[in-house]
Amino acid sequence: MYTGGCLCGSVRFEIKGPIRNIVYCHCSQCRKAQGSAFATNGVVSTTDFDIVSGADSLTGYESTPGQTKYFCKICGSPILSKTESKPEQVRVRLGTIDSDIVERPMAHIFVTSKANWEEIANGLPQYEGYEPNRSAP
Repeated sequence: MYTGGCLCGSVRFEIKGPIRNIVYCHCSQCRKAQGSAFATNGVVSTTDFDIVSGADSLTGYESTPGQTKYFCKICGSPILSKTESKPEQVRVRLGTIDSDIVERPMAHIFVTSKANWEEIANGLPQYEGYEPNRSAP
């Protein structure tokens, strides 16, 4: 099991299952939402993800039609995103997880949008869009 939460501690969550399809996303939306060179996201089944406290501190922003990013309205920490076409899953921002993560990233995506000052040097596959076998949100 994984535990995590936002910077101010208002939002706390638990993950009771595996984290799948971990990627470093370099798209401009993820860079802006994270305030960094990329976002590290992983897929979790909605049945394995629980907000244990602070659900009323979460607020959402529909970044693209059908996709909402949720963050703490007190401290601004990005927590997760949900896609209407994939109600069985959430994408969790791995930086909000307190526990050691067993699973490992599999790729860099949207590398043509990466920050010009960022160098990718870890040897993982790099894709211009989504990784193979994954459809857009």
